[in-house]
Amino acid sequence: MLNFVYPKKAVTFLLLMFNKAVLSSYTFPCVNMISLFQMICSCLFLYTMRHWKIISFTVDITESATDSPATIVPLKKLICTIPLAISYLLYMVVSMESVRGVNVPMYTTLRRTTVAFTMIAEYLLAGKKYSYSVLGSVGIIIMGAFIAGAQDLSFDSNGYAFVFLANICTAVYLASVARVGKSSGLNSFGLMWCNGIICGPLLLFWTIIRGDLNTIMKFPYLLSPIFQALIMLSSIMAFLLNYCLFWNTTLNSALTQTVCGNLKDVFTIALGWIVFGGLPFNLWNVVGQSLGFSGSCLYAYCKLKGK
Repeated sequence: MLNFVYPKKAVTFLLLMFNKAVLSSYTFPCVNMISLFQMICSCLFLYTMRHWKIISFTVDITESATDSPATIVPLKKLICTIPLAISYLLYMVVSMESVRGVNVPMYTTLRRTTVAFTMIAEYLLAGKKYSYSVLGSVGIIIMGAFIAGAQDLSFDSNGYAFVFLANICTAVYLASVARVGKSSGLNSFGLMWCNGIICGPLLLFWTIIRGDLNTIMKFPYLLSPIFQALIMLSSIMAFLLNYCLFWNTTLNSALTQTVCGNLKDVFTIALGWIVFGGLPFNLWNVVGQSLGFSGSCLYAYCKLKGK
């Protein structure tokens, strides 16, 4: 199912650009409100499609025909997805915050180090070990990220910390998808629904405590058609990306995602450099970016050869 991965990478690219525009170009202060709106839109999309019998929420075709949001998914299965939902909430909020403090090229470069955190998570959870060639390729990726980061004049320690925290959350989230998806009996749409039902109220409660609802009402661009369009496009892309992630985890190996991800990174770095800037063009930065890309390619080659 290699052909399915390319839309996923396109959606990832567009989501990053829309979020970056909202958080940086418009300096929108409420990251959690964007995440909450994305969850609400996701649940509305899912409920509508299921009501029209376009989709189902379980692997078994014979599911309950109820349209009550509280009983669409049995309580027992909903409880089983709580670990996945919590990891999704952390992944979503932290990833959104990480986009704000780092320019797009560096964000993409640092996010490549997610593979290292994924390897650690797989080792701790499943005892999985890797060959020296794979470990070496991951080392090249990390070295490239540090070299490029050292030449980033817009360096923000908080921004970098959030990116690496987002990498950890991503690794835990992907491991949770693989585990819960197999044991719950829910398909991709069902898992997405559970994420929204569990995380939505928690995030709403948190935004009320933080006073984000009052802040957003005072935001000067709240009624701007362009700003509203960016928020809506961001929500649509988030929905599509989450579905692609769930389905991709089932249909494709990590290798397929990594190989195609390399192609997406080239365009993301180049366009992000042009549109948002923030990264100086110098030899060491180019070396760091190139090392990160080369390490990703070497990692994909090692996995392809089974090394």
